Amino acid sequence: MWKLKRFLRPFKKHVILGPLFKWTEAVLELLVPTVMAGIIDNGVAQRDSGYILRTGGLLLLIAAVSLGCALICQYYASIASQGVGTNLRQEMFGKINSFSHAELDRFGTHSLITRITNDVNQLQLAVAMLIRLVVRAPFLAIGAVVMSFLIDVQLSLIFVVAFPLIVLVLYLVMSRSVPFFQGMQKKLDKISLITRENLEGARVIRAFSKQKSEMKRFTDASDDLADTAVRVGRLSALLNPLTMLIVNGAIVAILWFGGFQVDTGRLTQGEVVALVNYMNQIMLALTVVANLVVIFTKASASAARVNEVLETETTVTETAKQEVAPQVDAPVLSFENVSFTYPGASEPSLSGITLTLNRGETLGVIGGTGSGKSTFANLIPRFYDVSDGNVKICGEDVRNYPFAQLRQIVSMVPQKAALVSGTVAENLRWRDEQASDEELWQALRTAQASDFVEKLPRRLDSVVEQGGRNFSGGQRQRLTIARALVSRPELLILDDSSSALDFATDAALRKALAEETAGMTVVMISQRAGTVRRADKILVLDNGEMAGLGTHEELLENCPVYREICLSQLSAEEVLK
Repeated sequence: MWKLKRFLRPFKKHVILGPLFKWTEAVLELLVPTVMAGIIDNGVAQRDSGYILRTGGLLLLIAAVSLGCALICQYYASIASQGVGTNLRQEMFGKINSFSHAELDRFGTHSLITRITNDVNQLQLAVAMLIRLVVRAPFLAIGAVVMSFLIDVQLSLIFVVAFPLIVLVLYLVMSRSVPFFQGMQKKLDKISLITRENLEGARVIRAFSKQKSEMKRFTDASDDLADTAVRVGRLSALLNPLTMLIVNGAIVAILWFGGFQVDTGRLTQGEVVALVNYMNQIMLALTVVANLVVIFTKASASAARVNEVLETETTVTETAKQEVAPQVDAPVLSFENVSFTYPGASEPSLSGITLTLNRGETLGVIGGTGSGKSTFANLIPRFYDVSDGNVKICGEDVRNYPFAQLRQIVSMVPQKAALVSGTVAENLRWRDEQASDEELWQALRTAQASDFVEKLPRRLDSVVEQGGRNFSGGQRQRLTIARALVSRPELLILDDSSSALDFATDAALRKALAEETAGMTVVMISQRAGTVRRADKILVLDNGEMAGLGTHEELLENCPVYREICLSQLSAEEVLK
């Protein structure tokens, strides 16, 4: 948690003044039993109503000042805790957005969501408790012991015995509870993972009638968390009975020995009552300390998880600060003996890839499942960095480009069509916020999406729900293609982005792309031979290696892998057309 102290710096005033006001409240609270003792001994015993009224007024004043101090402290604690939480979430969100695909794969979406929500909430609570109670509770417990000594040293020995016993009980209970609290955060991650998988895969789950098994899976994870919480609850449940037993035993001892002292005249009745009140204050203060231990234990576990995110350095760093002047005469895309291995993998996903692609050419990439097609595409815009070799765009290594410039040159349509909540126009303007409506319609026409957008009630201003769930899979794919085409990028990557389209729409899309993207360099990745056969060059991948590179006709003659793919999808006559 100490590593996160920098988030408290903007709230230095609140962190100092909040505990100061709470300390003032604690001092006033320690005075109350002594004032009450005076009312009993001097007011009630002497039947002095004037003293009772004056001292009662003093108690009301103490209560009013204490309330004011508590409210001010609460105000400072709220500002500081919410401010720290807001700043922490913003920094985490920025950090997550700087991660390459490798870091996102490592943490997992479910864990990152839990860390930026639940873990930050735990830290917010810890900051609030730090300001409100960390000073007050220990001061109140120790102060009550000191005040008891000022009343009577002999009876205060009961406090000296009771105080360590209560601390011992707190230590025994909390030392056994803390490991459970640390494990609960990981179990929350698992529940978050299952929930996310079920929400995203609801259609698949229903299609296979797996609702019951998924319900059992969620129930098992939930029960596991609940069992841990129950075990912690059982341990924590011992806290109050044991502390109450010690405190009540101490109160009985105070009343027993105090009664004898009252009979001999060494103590007054009010002083005995004050000692009993101080013992209750010790119990309440130490119970608060126990709860603080729980809160800070959870916060410590959460802080470690948050720090893990904040301290993770992305494997794809932006080293270039100045924009690069692309070489006009150089190939738009070139791979120079490129190899890539995923973190933790034993074998490379791509090995020895070498090719060049000139301006206006189309490269088709084809291969079986797991052959490295998407990996090939992800290396171009630097979602991952190559393990060996170089990827160049317009003659410059992609690592020499600032991210913003690189991703203005390269526009990519991923396998999974991703839309965000908003309007159709807002989604299409992601590449260029200043794009005109006519440019948007032109991109929609090329992507074969204008027909259904025109039928929407508000056309370009129609609402896109979360993830584009109010559109079909094919419509989402066409909208993402249109988004990539806005402002005409120099290099367009289509990563199996027509998989949800029927053959007629796919053919119309390829024809429109050929006509409307003249001068644009296109990388078209697909498992359909019919999609890539008209490309200027076709790269055939097999287990991450180049099985062939050439035109459709050349590969039919020289590449058995390509010929096998074609014959498995097309008739002999179609292959030779």
